[in-house]
Order: sequence, then C-alpha cells, then structure tokens
Amino acid sequence: MTTTAPAARTAAGLPATLALGVRPRLAPLTAEAVFIRRSLTHSLRDGEALLMAIMLPVMLMLLFTFVFGGALDPSGGYVDYVVPGIILLCAGFGASSTALYVARDMSTGVIDRFRTMPLHAGAVLTGHVVASLARNLLATGVVIGAGLLVGFRPTAGPLEWLGAIGMIAFYVLAITWLFAAIGLAAGSPDAANGYGFILLFLPYLSSAFVPVDTLPDWLQWVAENQPITPIIETIRSLLMGTPMGDSGWWALGWCTAIVVFSAWWGGWLFRRKAGRR
Repeated sequence: MTTTAPAARTAAGLPATLALGVRPRLAPLTAEAVFIRRSLTHSLRDGEALLMAIMLPVMLMLLFTFVFGGALDPSGGYVDYVVPGIILLCAGFGASSTALYVARDMSTGVIDRFRTMPLHAGAVLTGHVVASLARNLLATGVVIGAGLLVGFRPTAGPLEWLGAIGMIAFYVLAITWLFAAIGLAAGSPDAANGYGFILLFLPYLSSAFVPVDTLPDWLQWVAENQPITPIIETIRSLLMGTPMGDSGWWALGWCTAIVVFSAWWGGWLFRRKAGRR
C-alpha cells in the first residue's frame, strides 16, 4: 500500500507554497461561483431596489399606454409598439444598480480583503454581472407579463421568442458590463449612480416610444446611430413580426462591441484600482 507524503510546511506551520509567496490555485470557476452567490444574496437583501427596477418600467408602460397611447395611436395598438422599448428600459434600470454595487465594493475596503485570496480580478466583476443578468431576466418576465395583462399581443412563435429572449439577454449582459466598468471608474457610489443615470436616457432618444421618422431631422440622426434603436427594432421584429432589415446585425454588433470594450475596460480599472498588476 502506498502512502501520500504530507505537504511540505515551514517551521511556522504554513504550507511551503505560501511561505514562498506562491498563491494556491482554486478550481476553475470556483471564485466566480462564490461571487455570483454573494451578489445574488445582496440582491435579495436589497429587495427595494429590485422592486423599483421592476415597478418603474411597469408604471412607465401604463403611463405611455393609457395616458399617451390614445394620442399616439388612436387604434389602441400602441401597447404592442411600446413594450419592446419598455423591456430595454427595464433592463437599463436593473443593470444600473451594478454600477452602485461595484463602486460600493471599491469604496468600503472589501476589495483589499479579496486581494489576499487566490482569485483573479475578473471573478468579482463576473459575480456582479451574472447576478444582474439573473435579476434583469426576472424583471423582464414581469414586464412582459404586465404587458400581456394590458393588451400586449405578440405574434411570435417559439423560435422568435427564443431569439427575442436571447437578444434581451445579450443586451443585458452588454449594458451590465458597461455599468460595472462605470462603477469602477466612478470615485464614489453616488458618482456611479449619477454617471449610470445618463445612459438611462438613451431609450428616450431611440425608436422605443415613437417611430424615428417622426423625430426632428437632427434627432433622427442620433436615434439611427446609437445602439438602442437597432436592438429595439430587432426585438420588436421578433415579437411582432415587423420588418427587421439589417437591425439584427447592427444589434449583435453593438452588443458585442460593448461587451468586449466594457470587459476590457472594467478588468483594467479593477487591476489598477485594486493595486494588482
């Protein structure tokens, strides 16, 4: 029978690898799983923020449908037009809390404790991003359910629904990474909240609430050349059967570019601010 030799230890009783300054390695994705669970736990404890991220878009949908909808579309079909925009607005509200959570982590000193652990910089950010994705998909389901109650009648089949959910999830992933990077760039949680709020105005400058061709000429250019419009048109096309054109490709391109840039920017900021090179 063979026996396994005990790990080498120093006179102080520490593993030799630690004495030499070598950090032990965690199993793949172990750190990510820990931080995802941590972020989800914080989300459940901060139920008021989650509730507001859901209720505010629902209230806006009711406002636009029942107060402005008659003027915008006397036929009563405005709810079918506005729900895709409300879905993205809901995603923006939900993802914006990521900037606040990340900035709070950076300002409370908890990151200094994480630095002593054998984990890479991306694990902390991945935890925030995945938790936000879960929160926002839940909120999206609530918004769609509320839309169905007030007359939203999508014509999508199973494949179209799958495509729409995938597009929504990709957008949530992209915007959450961007908000996480903003939280790292901000000097305080209050600043992060303010910077993130600016991005929440983008849906209002798109085709979310009115067709682009009804906007002033200069604003049409803005609406046509920002990421929200093609993403909304893609979701609207999948759910309502409207012509998609090249919006789908633009939507995928915008989301991919935002994810790549934000993940790189966020990782660089985290390593710099946390003092890890």
